[in-house]
Amino acid sequence: MTLLTILLLTVNETLTASNAIIAVSLLLFNLTRNLNNRVAKSSAVVLACVACAYVSDAFIALGPDNAAHEIASRLQWIGIAFVPAAVYHLSDALLATTGLPSRGRRRRVIRVLYLIGAGFLLSVAFSDSLVQFVEVQDSLSIEAGGAFLVYLLYFALAIGFAFYNVQRARKRCLTRSTELRMAYLQIAFLTPAIGIFPYSIVLPAGAEFTVFGLLVINTANVIIILMLFFLSYPLYFFGSDMPDRLVKKKLLDFLLRGPATGLIALAMMNFTAQATRILSLPGEAVAPPAIVGAVLLWQWFVSLALPYFEKFFIYRDEDDAQITKLQTLSDRVLTHDDLTQLIMATTESICDHLRIDRAFVISFEHALPEFISKVGNLDFAESDLLEDSDLLQQLTQLPRESGAKTHLQWRDYTLIPLLSRRVSGNGAQALPVGALGLPRGEDALDSDSATPSSSLQPFVRRVETSLDDMRLQAEIYNLLEGLLPQFQMTRSRAVQVEYLQSSAPSTTAINLPERSELFEQVRAALRHYWGGSGISQSNLIQLQIVQDLMQSAEDTPVHALRKILAEEIDALKPQGERKMMSPEWTLYNILQLRFLESRRVREVARRLSMSEADLYRKQRIAILAVTDQILEREQQVRTQ
Repeated sequence: MTLLTILLLTVNETLTASNAIIAVSLLLFNLTRNLNNRVAKSSAVVLACVACAYVSDAFIALGPDNAAHEIASRLQWIGIAFVPAAVYHLSDALLATTGLPSRGRRRRVIRVLYLIGAGFLLSVAFSDSLVQFVEVQDSLSIEAGGAFLVYLLYFALAIGFAFYNVQRARKRCLTRSTELRMAYLQIAFLTPAIGIFPYSIVLPAGAEFTVFGLLVINTANVIIILMLFFLSYPLYFFGSDMPDRLVKKKLLDFLLRGPATGLIALAMMNFTAQATRILSLPGEAVAPPAIVGAVLLWQWFVSLALPYFEKFFIYRDEDDAQITKLQTLSDRVLTHDDLTQLIMATTESICDHLRIDRAFVISFEHALPEFISKVGNLDFAESDLLEDSDLLQQLTQLPRESGAKTHLQWRDYTLIPLLSRRVSGNGAQALPVGALGLPRGEDALDSDSATPSSSLQPFVRRVETSLDDMRLQAEIYNLLEGLLPQFQMTRSRAVQVEYLQSSAPSTTAINLPERSELFEQVRAALRHYWGGSGISQSNLIQLQIVQDLMQSAEDTPVHALRKILAEEIDALKPQGERKMMSPEWTLYNILQLRFLESRRVREVARRLSMSEADLYRKQRIAILAVTDQILEREQQVRTQ
């Protein structure tokens, strides 16, 4: 065997395994998408056929004995037998997307094609009528059996009609972008079927081991790799609720970190293993560190280059500026737990600085104060301080003149007000957002001004800033929580606008809202029940039951929606006297306490004797119950 033949065999082994890696990777990525969509489901079947064929081919390339070789070759026909039916199935789904669903004929054809494919698979598994195996050069080669011409006819007819369906779908596209996307599909559409067709059957026995045969096979493998990537791009836009920008971003990130990493590792393994000596070491000894080094370098390169790839391929002009701002917001905004940990760390630093063993910080962010952090064992119950309304009122109403800060004494502690640098009252007067508690008698205050000492002031300012950020970011979160459920134009709805013909108008506008979408809107409205964007700008106001109540009672939209929600919550109330611990009262009690009475999670969980995790789970069930009642009520009104 010549050196060129060995090199081509190594390249063939690498490319065959690469096709298997890419097919499996694309299949796994496809399975994370919305499989309720017909295009997504049918494309998953196509990719499964390709993956099955190439995984078997990759195993054969490793050089097993003839018995294992024959078994793998027969298993390979799981993909080869079904791929024509799967490709036709995908073409039917694409045509239905453009507003031309099957009236029964194409659906019956799909079933017949799958049955024929199953027949070919059984024929290969239990007989030699379709393919025959012969030994050539200590290996196996495949020859066509008597029934192979029947498979060729099945293959040609299925692929031809599938291509015709995609051509019809392309002509029915309404916009230039959708027509271009369908054109991309049409170019790469036949790739799966052509890529796994058993060409070795039509070649003379053993021709696949010659230099010419290997060159042809390797060239075809490279084309298949490129076309699989090309095919995946337009396919993943169908059935996705995400905008094009996010689809491109997720696909680009997945391809670079998934299949590309696998291909680099595979190439390093194959070519180092073939080398006899590298730096005076045998090739198999160099392979592990070479693979690890290549993967690490590739991941480092992706981390550096991915922002530039995204900017070049995805974000342009105005989009780039908007996305930069959103990413900056995501990087800067800290969660409530992040800020709580920061305040806790600052409180511990204060204890170390003053050489004390206990301190605490309380926040006035909510209607009721709460402990944000505490260090050491406090010699009082938290409720003693939080329920001392006179003390808290004095803390929140301390005069602020010329920037001076006073303090209060409570038991054995000094309470230092923490002032907001954003929230102001009358004039330039700062308002307290919390208080820092220190043991009385410590050298924490200047004796002449009764303000924190100069060494303590940086710590106090850090806690004040953290509480300020906690308040501001809570406002941002509440705003997003109210507005996000109100966005109506998702990617799936845009597909209906882009692809459906005017002769087949979408019925979405006159149908009821989707249950999942309505659930998010009901949850936002309940959380903002007493005011906020979740109820004031809710899409629930567009429901017919709300519009009817507005007209009959001459009420405002928000007030009418609030009445509807209260009525549906009241409908969940069981008969008889209210009981906090009774299971049948649980859903009503959660909705009443959490939303109508605006009580906090910890308090509601304590009153209902359940954990916070259990409360959140049952709260979701309660909101779903309200959602279903609203859906049923809306449906009854629309059908009258």
